[in-house]
Amino acid sequence: MFEVVSGALTKINKKSPHAADQKMVLTTHRVAPTTSKNCSRVYLRDLSSIGICTAVATRLQDPSKMAADQAAFMAQLGTAGAKTTLRSYLWSLEAAAYDANH
Repeated sequence: MFEVVSGALTKINKKSPHAADQKMVLTTHRVAPTTSKNCSRVYLRDLSSIGICTAVATRLQDPSKMAADQAAFMAQLGTAGAKTTLRSYLWSLEAAAYDANH
């Protein structure tokens, strides 16, 4: 059999009328310097997470929003439940916007 599987096992067919019901199965594998040297993870992504991911990537590349996003990120660092990376902070903003619109 297989020792290691890594990458997209199934993908979402965006042209399908049932795309909203499909899940993407993504696996990762890495060798880590811990007590267990084999680290494998499985992730399930739906169509909404792909849309949020695209929105975050676009926002990270937008120079008109970059300074404001970085300032807002730095301001929230001292609060309870703060996001520790800029990407996770923007992900939470875009996820909230996606939920509000859908």
